[in-house]
Amino acid sequence: MSNTKYIAKTADGQEVDLTEATILKSNNLYPFGRHNYAIYVTPEGIYVKGLNNGEREIMLTEYEIMDEATAQNYHHSYTREDEQ
Repeated sequence: MSNTKYIAKTADGQEVDLTEATILKSNNLYPFGRHNYAIYVTPEGIYVKGLNNGEREIMLTEYEIMDEATAQNYHHSYTREDEQ
């Protein structure tokens, strides 16, 4: 078993352990960008949205805790724009 933890820090300073979280939905395609997102639920029932602010080399750059209904009904507004 690995000792690596996946701890997400939200904009308001909360930390959430996503190590054992389940991904409900995501679109994490490289190269990364605004199209990248993931909705997680922790074993404790905490829902977390991860977003990318436009970084090409980092999958998710910001996190936010959300309620279950918002998480279940989340529709991401960005789509991937492939380079020409």
